[in-house]
Amino acid sequence: MTAGGVFQPFANGRFSLYFTGQVVSNTGTWFQNLALSLVVLDATGSARALSGVTVAQFLPLLLLSIPAGRVADRVRPRTILLITSLLSAVIVGTLAAVTLLPGVPVGALYALVAALGTVHTFDRVAAQSIIFELVGPGELSRAVSLSTIALASARSIGPGLAGVAFQGLGATACMLINALSFLLVFVSIALIRPSALHPREVRSRAGADDDYRVRQDSPLVTLLVVNAVVALLALNLMLVLTSTVALTFDGDATAVGLAHTLNAVGAILGGILAASRAHVAVRSLTAACAGLGLALLANAAAPTLPVFLALGPLLGLGVGYYQGILNAAAQVSVPPRHIGRTMSLVTLGNYGMVPFGALLMGWVIDESGGRTALAIGGTAALACSVFVLLRLGRAWSA
Repeated sequence: MTAGGVFQPFANGRFSLYFTGQVVSNTGTWFQNLALSLVVLDATGSARALSGVTVAQFLPLLLLSIPAGRVADRVRPRTILLITSLLSAVIVGTLAAVTLLPGVPVGALYALVAALGTVHTFDRVAAQSIIFELVGPGELSRAVSLSTIALASARSIGPGLAGVAFQGLGATACMLINALSFLLVFVSIALIRPSALHPREVRSRAGADDDYRVRQDSPLVTLLVVNAVVALLALNLMLVLTSTVALTFDGDATAVGLAHTLNAVGAILGGILAASRAHVAVRSLTAACAGLGLALLANAAAPTLPVFLALGPLLGLGVGYYQGILNAAAQVSVPPRHIGRTMSLVTLGNYGMVPFGALLMGWVIDESGGRTALAIGGTAALACSVFVLLRLGRAWSA
């Protein structure tokens, strides 16, 4: 596969607009998350209060991912994204206003974060569902894999920029920057003409327009099980990498930031590698999970901080490749009219496991250290590789 073939979706102006909007939005989210975390800690001095932000952010995903998928299969994703980007800008703008109040009301912050989490549940599902309409079936697998790079790209530059902005401009300005990023997303989506989108059959409201059932699709069920297990045990990297650098290796804030940046750079390369695959199937998760597991175990075995940092891109490569293969396989393995429902289940597994994984890995780190958490994640990923192999057969060249 040539480099030109890998990046072919970017020759499509619609996909380029979408991708740019996703990079901008995810980068803006780093500004908000950093500012919000520091505001809550300053107001309460409590890590438990800060954990409430995570619960408020991700609880809507647990409750609403399935309904969001149904909406994405019945309403054009472009319409959903236009609405969610505007609502997000309004909510984040309100968050910015609340940070100006004396004695910042933490309860109001929780409520606004929960509202934003609700909007983002529909936004995340629609953002995946629209890719088919942007590029059509021929480039779907490659475009989905490339779309995962947007998150990694934002992670490579977002933390550093957010830290500079917070120090120089304060929390309110960081919130307003994120609100602006959502307005830019609105513009990028609005520039995509509906008539230029590939048609995708819309499911009827009766919900019984065909005999397709998720539970009868063995490859998809396999993918969803792997997705949930890996998200729970192996992908709590914000917590695990930060704790390993700071607690296990006694690294400073610079080392923490460098660890995340190196990981993100590797994830970009992993996404590109996934996009280079001419064909992706659920069986491809055999190799993707094995690569992720080995990368996690290599990082767990790092004896010193310099070695751990040097292995950071390798871990990122494993994460980016796994996520690219997972998302591409999820979309190409189901009928187009069911992409919304399928991606809602993937989103539920990815983000719905975050609070539980954070609690579990936090306990593991407190008891045994960050390297133990990495080893657990690596073992879980390897077990998932074996699970896919036993369920669906060999996939090393699939």
